[in-house]
Amino acid sequence: MQTIFIAAKVTLSLAILIYSSWSDYKTREVSNRVWVIYAPIALFLSLAELILYDPFKLPFFGLSFGVTVAIAIVLFYSGGFGGADSKALMCIALALPFSTEALFKPIFASGVSPISKVIFPLTIFSNSVLFAAASGIYMLLRNIIWNVKHGRKIFEDTLAAESIGKKIIVLITGYKVSVAKLQEKWHVYPMEDVDDDGENPIKRKLVVLPRDEGRNEIVERLSKAVDTGKINDCVWATPGLPMLIFITVGLIVSLLLGDIVWLLISFILG
Repeated sequence: MQTIFIAAKVTLSLAILIYSSWSDYKTREVSNRVWVIYAPIALFLSLAELILYDPFKLPFFGLSFGVTVAIAIVLFYSGGFGGADSKALMCIALALPFSTEALFKPIFASGVSPISKVIFPLTIFSNSVLFAAASGIYMLLRNIIWNVKHGRKIFEDTLAAESIGKKIIVLITGYKVSVAKLQEKWHVYPMEDVDDDGENPIKRKLVVLPRDEGRNEIVERLSKAVDTGKINDCVWATPGLPMLIFITVGLIVSLLLGDIVWLLISFILG
């Protein structure tokens, strides 16, 4: 009977996350009603399961949820996660605090890490981060191809003086677009700004943590600089990763393969 609870929680989580991922992809927004529905149902199912079958795990349920919430809050306030991403991680902690190996045995037996047995959301989180990071390879290749195709410097004017760290972040998270496209696609965020204080050339600077706040003002400044011929019509921008998609993939991979980081460590250590 316990497996019925696990199956119900996994089904609920996948359904909610798939819908949320679709909404995040289409509009870059997820209604709070999604989490208002997800959280209480997840909490009820987890408490019912633990009280009926594993009451000794109740303190560990609190530990798993508490650690996950702390990580979600830190990621949100540091700009690493959006509001929906953080709420999704918290809800997952309510629904799936521990490994689901009782129902879903990973293809690789070593995929069940010690961490996933106690704090399963961390496995989902680490898997999602790995897949999100993999998108950086695509961005890097895209920028290399752009450089070869156009034969121009990747970082022009005063952008060349920016730090190596900022340049690396921009190379793996952004690409070059026209200002017109930046104006047209609201979900694409500028990764550079200009400071027109009368100097020649105009001062350009990289923005490694784009936000909704001030986006339109930055686009307006870039547009004005292009119109006056102070910069060329090709600026750095990022589509803004729909992290919920990677969280959903992270959950599916966690169920089927387990903890990817643990698998890699196990493979390296033999």
